[in-house]
Amino acid sequence: MKYRNYSASDVVAALDIGTTKICVIVGRRTELGSVEVLGVGKVSSEGVRRGVVTNIDKTVKAIEEAVVQAEKMSGFDIMEVQVGIAGQHIKSLQHQGILTLSDADKEINRADIELMIEDMHKLALPPGDKILHIIPQEYIVDDEEGIIDPIGMCGHRLYGNFHVITGQMTAYKNIQKCVEKAGLKVTELTLEPIASAASVLSDEEKEAGVALIDIGGGTTDITIFQEGIIRHTAVVPFGGNVITKDIKEGCTVMQDQAEKLKIKFGSALAEEITDNRIITIPGLKGRDAKEISEKNLALIIQARLEEIYDYVLWEIKRSGYERKLIAGIVLTGGGSLLKNIELLAQYHTGLSARIGLPTEHLSTRYKDDISSPIYATGIGLLLHGIKVKEKLAYEQLHQANTKDIQNENEGLDGKEELTAVESIADEPRKGNKLMDKIFSTAKSFFEATPDSDL
Repeated sequence: MKYRNYSASDVVAALDIGTTKICVIVGRRTELGSVEVLGVGKVSSEGVRRGVVTNIDKTVKAIEEAVVQAEKMSGFDIMEVQVGIAGQHIKSLQHQGILTLSDADKEINRADIELMIEDMHKLALPPGDKILHIIPQEYIVDDEEGIIDPIGMCGHRLYGNFHVITGQMTAYKNIQKCVEKAGLKVTELTLEPIASAASVLSDEEKEAGVALIDIGGGTTDITIFQEGIIRHTAVVPFGGNVITKDIKEGCTVMQDQAEKLKIKFGSALAEEITDNRIITIPGLKGRDAKEISEKNLALIIQARLEEIYDYVLWEIKRSGYERKLIAGIVLTGGGSLLKNIELLAQYHTGLSARIGLPTEHLSTRYKDDISSPIYATGIGLLLHGIKVKEKLAYEQLHQANTKDIQNENEGLDGKEELTAVESIADEPRKGNKLMDKIFSTAKSFFEATPDSDL
């Protein structure tokens, strides 16, 4: 692609290992701050069940095929990937940390917050579990509650409420092993519901209160936001594959026929079927064709979706934010492509609902199929990977700048030491010595010459 004027260091790759598909997305941050998708690779997943790897070799082969497709489209070699993790083994809990400050007059700084987060890693967990994410909720300084950012405040005691997300170590290791066997390096493992939220939710929805329902192939992930913070996460062990299985058994058809029926003729709300068409399916080996009414198909789908929504409602009530979801529900994932699925969500839960498309942060230059909800997790992982790379680059620049200042201060003899602010402020002028020389010459020319008689 000849229009490129950027290097491989700007490019990030994300890997979404799902129950029905394995997807690799390559992208970068544009000059305007949006994200441009450069390449996509998508293949069917056979070695994953309910978000957990069950066959290493099949998963590795699928990852390799998806990487080849993405590399061919983007023109870049993929060496490391931002990977998502999900599954029924994911659990969440709330925990409070406490830090006693030695000096009440000293301001709370970033190191104090990091120390509290580090203490969360010492939590006693069930055997085989691992902490995936620690998300700060709010802080209490002495008796002052509801503080989002305590840095700069003074106090004797600092309390912190944290949302801790855990998963099975074996599931974590198996994903890592698959990626490494495919010749790639794992940059970071991110919980997939968090990634999906980054791609489909707006800041206003997160602030108002919203429940993101990601209906995948094997599981349904629930993430609840309120006041811009993740308040609750959960995984329901049902997804699109269960709906396909119900159609297969209810209509006595083959698995691939059931999947095609769901995608092409499926509807989540039977009462919306006004023209009850008859769908004809060819028989096997010369047998008579099978006829299925569109309304009966919708009834099968609706029954399973209502069961999924019952689980969702139970999780929302368990979180304690049932009456605080002003923005209602956002549906995403491949399962959200079913016709009238948002209407059924509204009728069954009593909350407003919409379909979440992963175009919130994308630039205008992207393929139309990327806007499908099935890519919500992949785009979210890409966004997270870009932020991680930008943060790392900023820290490296800051360290290099600090080192330069220290070297300059060592060379100053009795003079006032430079500060980081002064160094950064003077950086543009240091880069242009010719302009400095011209400025200095003009200044000396116009300055008044002292009178020799005085």
